[in-house]
Amino acid sequence: MTIKVFGHKSPDTDSTGSPLIWAWYLTEHRNQPAEAKLLGEPNTEAAFVLERWGFKKPEIISGVDAGEQVVIVDTNNPAELPDAINDADILQIIDHHKLTGGLETKGPIDITIKPLACTATIMHNLMGPNADKMPENIKGAMLSCILSDTLEFRSPTTTDQDKELAEELAADLGLSIPDYAAEMFAAKSDVSAFSDAELIRMDSKEYEVGGKKFRVSVLETTAPDIPLDRKASLMASMTDVAKEDGVDEVLLFVVDILKEEATLLVPNDTVKTVAEKSFGASVSGDSVVLPGIMSRKKQIIPALTL
Repeated sequence: MTIKVFGHKSPDTDSTGSPLIWAWYLTEHRNQPAEAKLLGEPNTEAAFVLERWGFKKPEIISGVDAGEQVVIVDTNNPAELPDAINDADILQIIDHHKLTGGLETKGPIDITIKPLACTATIMHNLMGPNADKMPENIKGAMLSCILSDTLEFRSPTTTDQDKELAEELAADLGLSIPDYAAEMFAAKSDVSAFSDAELIRMDSKEYEVGGKKFRVSVLETTAPDIPLDRKASLMASMTDVAKEDGVDEVLLFVVDILKEEATLLVPNDTVKTVAEKSFGASVSGDSVVLPGIMSRKKQIIPALTL
């Protein structure tokens, strides 16, 4: 049986690249045939990475069958996984997010959750000496995952281990990190072809805060004016997305990678309250700039309150 390796819905670079990395490792070094899968269309940065390193886009799957062998990477949250995930045979979880709970397994499993910035960094550790055998495209995917999740080391989630590994991989590949990261971020910032709803869902996760369900969306970009010029239509679409997705509110943060700040769109009093109580912000219009806010995992989610 071929193992399916996948990350979360709305796949970013880490949830696109890490399944490819781990499927390679399982197949080549653990004698466990595995294939990378996706739970949705990859974002523009992830699509760039696939093309840049010569990968065919993994198959997009909508569900899993009962008893199907799977490895979950870059999440442990059932809300970000197929509805029938607990019917599958979960063999392993590799992640760098907080433990959410709700997953059930058929028996004891191999689970690794580490406080590192990137799932791919954890995978490098788990490979041991076999990491030296990674081909160029797997090294390229790993470097891309780390640069994406750390925002080229600007994110507060960045650890020395993430940075040192990225620098080692870039040297092996003969790449300049600033130049390659700029290419990645330019691809991530090219969102003009997407509808408002697609932008809102592109990099988003659901969380419950104070009895309310939020879809917390983040747009990381070096060109914040592109999404912010669409502020009015985005805010109108946030209401529709919330209804369609069964959440109370959408929180949309436009993260300016270069200025190292986030702009939160404020369409109503509930979001205004969230901004003021969570971040100590003073809100006077339909958006508010939050200096230094870069990471949903480390700075946004832990701070959310009503």
